[in-house]
Amino acid sequence: MSRGEALEGKKLVRSPSGLRMVPEHRAARSPFELDEPPWVPDKECPRCMQCETKFDFITRKHHCRRCGKCFCDKCCSKKVPLPRMCFVDPVRQCAECALISQKETEFYDKQLKVLMNGAIFSVALGTSEKSETMACRLSNNQRYLFLDGDSHYEIEIAQISTVQILTEGFTPGEKDIHTYTSLLESQHITEGGNTRATGMLLKYKVPGSEELVQMKFTAGEDVNSNKKLSAAWLAAMHKAAKLLYESRDQ
Repeated sequence: MSRGEALEGKKLVRSPSGLRMVPEHRAARSPFELDEPPWVPDKECPRCMQCETKFDFITRKHHCRRCGKCFCDKCCSKKVPLPRMCFVDPVRQCAECALISQKETEFYDKQLKVLMNGAIFSVALGTSEKSETMACRLSNNQRYLFLDGDSHYEIEIAQISTVQILTEGFTPGEKDIHTYTSLLESQHITEGGNTRATGMLLKYKVPGSEELVQMKFTAGEDVNSNKKLSAAWLAAMHKAAKLLYESRDQ
């Protein structure tokens, strides 16, 4: 078993927000995970923080498990899955947070599986023109990218500093469109329109060094099915980079 896939235990913990299944050691947590927010103290919220209804014996206050703010039942009635905080069951969230969590469901239900199943790319190290065909996949614990070919790499997700997704338009003659996010400079990815992902530039730090290593991933052109799989993997990586940025910016 590789270093990145070492078995790591989990434990069930109870917080004021609900039951959570978390790694036994914080260092083993998923890079996409969010910390539970501190709750706004009851004494600091005499009114609903959405509709401003005054709390009393009839109108009770509830805390959103995602943002920690205080709401009345009408403004915080939805119970929605929140895997980014490791909750076992759906938890109470305000309308705004519930919408965000519902959108993330697609990543956890579909795109995360795509990343773990992997895809084939031509991978070039640094500025080298020489590339190697490699299978690339996200580890089961979501903490590493594994690259396997004649060479083998284990890239720790936490050490990735920049993700640049390269795309091209479907319209012949249209200029290549590049989407970009710098996970250190806190820049959001701009969404492409009618485009498909064709490659990725990745920069990451080597453990124990400040040196940045660059890798260029190019989707294979030989087999259509492989090309579609690679494009789907890159689109999933695009979403993963957004979640990674949010987790770091917390």
